[in-house]
Amino acid sequence: MAKRDFYEVLGVANSASQDEIKKAYRKAALQYHPDRNPGDKVAEEKFKEASDAYRVLSNAEARAQYDQFGHAAFEQGSGMGAGGFNGDFSGFEDLFGDIFSSFFGGQGGGRAGGQAGRDLRYDLQVEFEEAIFGVDKTITLVRDSPCKECAGSGAAKGSSPEVCQQCGGQGQVAVQQGFFTIARTCPVCLGQGRIIKSPCTECSGKGAKGVESKVEVKVPAGIDHGQRLKLRGEGEAGSQGGPAGDLYVQIFVKPHAVFQRQDHELICEMPITYAAAALGAEIDVPTLEGKASVKIPAGTQSGKIFRLRGKGVPVLGANRRGDLHVKVAVHVPKKLSEDQRALLEKLREIQGVIPEEANSGFFDKMKEMFRG
Repeated sequence: MAKRDFYEVLGVANSASQDEIKKAYRKAALQYHPDRNPGDKVAEEKFKEASDAYRVLSNAEARAQYDQFGHAAFEQGSGMGAGGFNGDFSGFEDLFGDIFSSFFGGQGGGRAGGQAGRDLRYDLQVEFEEAIFGVDKTITLVRDSPCKECAGSGAAKGSSPEVCQQCGGQGQVAVQQGFFTIARTCPVCLGQGRIIKSPCTECSGKGAKGVESKVEVKVPAGIDHGQRLKLRGEGEAGSQGGPAGDLYVQIFVKPHAVFQRQDHELICEMPITYAAAALGAEIDVPTLEGKASVKIPAGTQSGKIFRLRGKGVPVLGANRRGDLHVKVAVHVPKKLSEDQRALLEKLREIQGVIPEEANSGFFDKMKEMFRG
């Protein structure tokens, strides 16, 4: 069967840059790699086809020969050397190694020497004030911890894991495919690099067991709803001596009856009487530390905001706090006593219905509307 055009194989134009060719090959290699498609012959062929294409197009000299002569440039008797171009393919090998790191977590192969434990998540609910000022919490969770019977080795007492003879402890073996060699997870040790011939009866060779554990969590001052804390090494224990995973603590903050939070600012609404707004007053307002005094000037309008500096939320990692914003709202009573009604009726006789200071501008606007 005739070979497909190398540019078509990688899905790029023949004018594609080296970076575009590299990205296209990486995508195809990750998609069709045999380790990700065990037993899939179609995927294996596509992987080899993409590798052939990249091996040529990634090298400037080989690509120039291919652009001029096509596949004939690399056939037997072409003068290019048996089996293809004899130039430098170090770039191909570098990328291939990079692709292996994608499969094996940057290890270039299996996880010889034990497998890392899983990361865990814990949802922690705290009071509003606890989030503002910080708090120490003790949480309880069930997680895999190193088996005490075998000290985490997975091997029964009096024995120890042995180096896998198939891969020499590397966790991967070399397999020849066409003109190049690739690495695959060792089928004997399954990438561990070690063989346990006498498994620990307590943990069945895993090296860890699920136990109830208590963990101390330090919630910093100023943390917000939805943020999370990372506790390194507090996740599940690794298997066969591998490192422990991490614990992620998701923070949920209960709402407050008085205060609302916006980043590092606190907001609260304070009702005042019409008399206090008109004549002025000094009032006590709530803060998270207690009461604070605020002076209300005469003639204060409903909705006016007063700022109390440094009474807000601590800034994480900084020695400062946001502010507290107190919004006053003039309260209009729904029910009046006889004395209140008498005084307000007298005031209405004096003031009228429309405020005197608004008369001039208001009626001018009304006249313009009627003229229109």
